[in-house]
Amino acid sequence: MSVRLRLQRHGTKKRPFYRLVAADQRSMRDGRCLEIIGTYNPLINPPEFVVKSERLEHWLSQGAQMTDTVRSLVRSHKK
Repeated sequence: MSVRLRLQRHGTKKRPFYRLVAADQRSMRDGRCLEIIGTYNPLINPPEFVVKSERLEHWLSQGAQMTDTVRSLVRSHKK
C-alpha cells in the first residue's frame, strides 16, 4: 500500500475547505483516509494552512509521497 499526503475537499459549492490527509493512493479523493494531518482554508485572506508537523514528519519517514499541491503548501508554510 502506497500512502499519499493529499487534500480532501469539504465545504459547500463555491466555498471549499480542505483537509490534509494521509490516504491510500488508490482511494477516492474524498474517500477513506488513514489520518487527518491538517487543514487548509483558501477563502480567508491570507489563506490559513495548519499542519501537525510531527505527524507530517512521521508519514514522510514511513515513505508517504506528497502531491504537488501539498508540497507547495508545505514549502510556503515553512518560510
